[in-house]
Amino acid sequence: MTNLNQYVNEFAGYLQIEKNASKHTVSNYLRDISGFIDFMNSKSLLTFNVVTYLDVRGYLALLNQKKYSRRTIARKLSSLRTFFRFLVRESYLELNPFQMVSTPKQEKKLPNFLYPDEIVEFLQMPDLTKTIGIRDKAIIEVIYASGMRVSELVSLNIRALDLVAGTALVFGKGAKERYVPLGNYAIEAIKQYLEHSRPKLCISEEPAVFVNKNGGRLSDRSVRRLFAKYVQLLSFSKKVSPHTLRHTFATHLLNAGADLRSVQELLGHVNISTTQIYTHVTKERLQDVYKSFHPRA
Repeated sequence: MTNLNQYVNEFAGYLQIEKNASKHTVSNYLRDISGFIDFMNSKSLLTFNVVTYLDVRGYLALLNQKKYSRRTIARKLSSLRTFFRFLVRESYLELNPFQMVSTPKQEKKLPNFLYPDEIVEFLQMPDLTKTIGIRDKAIIEVIYASGMRVSELVSLNIRALDLVAGTALVFGKGAKERYVPLGNYAIEAIKQYLEHSRPKLCISEEPAVFVNKNGGRLSDRSVRRLFAKYVQLLSFSKKVSPHTLRHTFATHLLNAGADLRSVQELLGHVNISTTQIYTHVTKERLQDVYKSFHPRA
């Protein structure tokens, strides 16, 4: 097994064709594998079939030495475990050395979210007298109203919108489809954008809902940049990204009494364990419950 890239390319094809993985997912896998190949080269490990359990332990020690978080190390391990499992399946290897290593225990980290007054303040930031401001307002409203991922937002096409029913058809991880509600505020923001802003930005037959100043499909990075711009103007002490609004969407629903299964469906989570991280409650919610029900509150 002298040509490492040959097997990596085969694995990339497997992810794309058999697993229907997104470009973003494939890119993450390949980056993690590339990092391990660099480690192999430093140890003069010329082929995958000479990698042992001790080599894997050495790689973990290197990641810890470089101060990678447990979450990042766990992701890298998962990527490499999957890759080596593929090599075994294809009979390129007999054993998967990563199967012998346990995943580091994760830190319990609560998701960052905005309180209701903060989200209102954030939603008021775009300048609605400007074409881009109208677009940005619609983007923020849609993410908060639907909880969709930024990748789902930028891949959203005009034909996926049903503003009469108040829903959008999105393609989540693994190209899984789901309908998400939009809500009255988001629907109105989209209507304003489609009527007054998008025609000025896009004169082509571009199918994307949200476009950039050149009329092409907006990118993930562009959405994150516009969030960073408004956060800087607000001088929030906390970090706010598109994913923060997804966290906020789930948190506000659960704090208002929504059941966990419904929130799981809305977020597009495969496992409910992924959704359970949102079952934390805010200090205000705890105080409200205490004042409402304790006889001596």
